[in-house]
Amino acid sequence: MQEIIRRIYIMDEESLIALLNKGDRDSFKRLFERYYSPLCEYASRYVSDADAEELVQEYMVYLWENRETLTIETSLKACLFASVKYRCLNAIKQRLYHERVHNMLYEKMKDRTDDPDYYLANELAGMIRKAVGELPDSYREVFVRSRFGASTNAQIAVELGISVKTVEYRITQTLKILRVKLKDWLTL
Repeated sequence: MQEIIRRIYIMDEESLIALLNKGDRDSFKRLFERYYSPLCEYASRYVSDADAEELVQEYMVYLWENRETLTIETSLKACLFASVKYRCLNAIKQRLYHERVHNMLYEKMKDRTDDPDYYLANELAGMIRKAVGELPDSYREVFVRSRFGASTNAQIAVELGISVKTVEYRITQTLKILRVKLKDWLTL
């Protein structure tokens, strides 16, 4: 048994890689046992211990999943440590990117969320949408085209086949209805 254990650790890297390429689970187990702890310790120089362990585990899974196409031109040890280093640097880069995006969003939104009028304006907009939705169809169509569609009264009249006076009347009536429905909000 001692001899088998000694051969496992003496086994040269080329043989280990060749066996790993063929899907030999024992060779992967040997690779894992030999390099997992040192790689975690190395990765913890760049990221937290928990992140280091997770990155190394992900890398080991990657090695197993890509074992058939694994080619190593330098030493196995150098390749493993370099790959873990790049994974750590990418994790740091990604974390910094997320922090930067989070800070940008916070800066954009903090002024809005600090302003109580922001919430009132959203609520008022909702009340206006509701009140306009409750208008008679003919009044709503004229009002929406006039106020939100940027059409002139003459254009609306032509589009709907009604007179300009009818358009003006419906807008006037709509404004009266909205003043009543939104009376509590108009004092703001």
